[in-house]
Amino acid sequence: MVNMHHERASIELLTVYQVSKILGSSLDVHKTFREALNVLVSVMGWRRGAVILQADDGPLCGMCSVGLSREESARLSFSVGDGSVGRVFSTGVPMVVPDISAEPLFLNRTGAADQSPDETIAYIATPIKADRRTLGVLTMDRSVTTNSGVFDEDVRLLSMVASLMGQNLLLHRGVSAEQGRLYEEARRLSKALKPVYQLDMAIGSSPRMQEVFAEVHQVAPTRTTVLLRGESGTGKEVIARAVHNLSPRKDAPFVRVNCAALTESLLESELFGHEKGAFTGAIGSRKGRFEMAHGGTLFLDEIGDISAAFQAKLLRVLQEKEFERVGGSHPIKVDVRLVMATNRNLEKMVAAGEFRADLYYRINVVSIFLPPLRERREDIPLMVEHFLSRFNRENGRKVKVTPRALKVLTSCYWPGNVRELENCVERTATMALDDDLTDLSFPCHDNRCLTQVLHYIDREDAVKPGRPIAIPVTEGPPRDAMAGHAGAERGQAHGAGLGGSAGGPSDDKPEGERDRLIWAMEKCGWVQAKAARLLNITPRHMGYALQKHDIEERKFGPGEGGRTPGGGGVGLGYADWGRKPAG
Repeated sequence: MVNMHHERASIELLTVYQVSKILGSSLDVHKTFREALNVLVSVMGWRRGAVILQADDGPLCGMCSVGLSREESARLSFSVGDGSVGRVFSTGVPMVVPDISAEPLFLNRTGAADQSPDETIAYIATPIKADRRTLGVLTMDRSVTTNSGVFDEDVRLLSMVASLMGQNLLLHRGVSAEQGRLYEEARRLSKALKPVYQLDMAIGSSPRMQEVFAEVHQVAPTRTTVLLRGESGTGKEVIARAVHNLSPRKDAPFVRVNCAALTESLLESELFGHEKGAFTGAIGSRKGRFEMAHGGTLFLDEIGDISAAFQAKLLRVLQEKEFERVGGSHPIKVDVRLVMATNRNLEKMVAAGEFRADLYYRINVVSIFLPPLRERREDIPLMVEHFLSRFNRENGRKVKVTPRALKVLTSCYWPGNVRELENCVERTATMALDDDLTDLSFPCHDNRCLTQVLHYIDREDAVKPGRPIAIPVTEGPPRDAMAGHAGAERGQAHGAGLGGSAGGPSDDKPEGERDRLIWAMEKCGWVQAKAARLLNITPRHMGYALQKHDIEERKFGPGEGGRTPGGGGVGLGYADWGRKPAG
C-alpha cells in the first residue's frame, strides 16, 4: 500500500511538472491548455477532460477539450449555476460525481453517460481561480474500478493544475490588455504624428493646409499640369512657386504671367513672342514667356479670364507642344511645365459657354484647392507673427500683438484672405501710436474698415425698394469686441437686420422698420454711424433706410444740447461724408 501511494505521488509530481513546463512555454492559452489536458489524460489514464471558461460575464463555454469530438465540444455551454459545471463555477468549490448516471445535476451535454453503459463513470470538476476570482472550470471523467483509489487524490491533482491554469490565464489576459492598450496608443500616436509638410514662404499648420502641402509634395516631382483653385488672395502664386521649387526643374526659370492684365493681342505676343516687323513697334524679334520658361515652369495666373479666341490658341499649344511667334512661320518646340491658377468657377463658365470644354479638360489634370482664410483660422496667429516680424525688420520697430487684438483678427471674415490680412496687419502696425496692438488699434473699431466698404456697402443689390435691410452674416466676433467702450451700447447679435433683435438698450424697441430707425437715431443723438451700429447694420445701409422712409435727420447746433446720453458727437457720422441729409 505504501509503494502504491508513493508511486501515485511520483506520478502526480511528474504530471504537475510537465503541465507547468507546458503552461510556461507560451502565452497561447488555447495551445498550452490543450497540451496540458493531453498530459493529464495520457498520464493518469482518464477518459476525457475539458476547460470551460466564462466569456465576458456571459455563459460558460468550452475553451478546449481532449477526448471529445468537434460536435461534442460545441455543446459545452452552461449558464452560471446550471448543472454541475455551473454549480462549481458559482460556488467556487470542487465537485465529485461518483456515478454520472445516478446524478441529477449532471446534464450529460456531451453524451458521456451513453458511451460506456456497462461502466461506472466518475466526473470531477474543480474551479479555475486567480486573483480571488473564478475564471472557469476544469473537468475530467474516468472509469471507476476497484483499483482506482479514492477521489481525493484526483481532486488534489486537478486543483493544482487548475491553479496553474488560473495564473497562466490571468497573465495572458493582462498581457493581452497591455498589448491592446499599446496598439491603441501606437495608432493614436501614428494618427497624431502624421508627416508635417512645410513649403517655402507658405504658412499653414491647419489640417486643410496640410492636405494642400501634401498634395504639392505629391505632384511636384512629376511633369503633370497643375491647376490651382481658390479665392483671390489665398496664395496661389506662393503654391505655384513651391511646386516649381520641389520639382526637378527648380534650377530652371520660373516665369509668371497674369493673363487678366493683358489684352488678347498683347497676351499672345507676351506668351509666344514676335518677329521683327510683326506689328507696329516691333523693331526686333522677341522671345515669349514660353521660350523663356524652356526647361522650367510657366505660371499662368487668372487663366479663367482669357478670351475665347485666345483659348483656342492656347489649346493648340498645349496639345502640340509647339507654337509660332507672332509674325513668324517656323514652329518652336519647348519643354515647359504648366501651373495655372484661377479664382473663377470654370465649371459654370463651361456650362455657360464662356470657357472651352476641351481646354478645361486639358488644364484640369491635377487640381489643388486652396481653402479661404476663414476656413483655416488656426493659421492666422502664425501669419500675424510672420507679417509683424517682417514689418519690424524692415522698419526698425518692435510692434507686437496682444491677445485681444489677436482675437479680433482670428474672428474676422477676411473676404480678401491672406492678402487682406497682410495689408491689415501692416496698415495697423504703421498707424499704431505705440508698440502694442490692441483691439482698439484696428480700423474696424470705429467703422473705418475699407474691406467692409468694398464687400458689403457698395453692392448694387444691397438695398432695393421693398427689400429688408440686412448685411450678410459674418463669422466675425460681436461688434462690441471691436468697438471697446461703445460695446455697451450695442447687442451681441451678428448680421441682424432692422427687423431682428440686435441687443442694445434694455427698453423695448418698436416693431415697425420706420419706428426702429427713429428710435435708434434718437437713442444715439441722431448720429447716423452710431445708430447703424446699434441696429447692427452698416452706416451706408442706414443712410439708404433713412432716405427710403423719408426720415429727416436732426442736427444740433452749438447751443442745442449737441449730445445726448449714449449718443455720439455733433453732426453726421463717417458714412455721411459726401451725402446730403434727407429732406
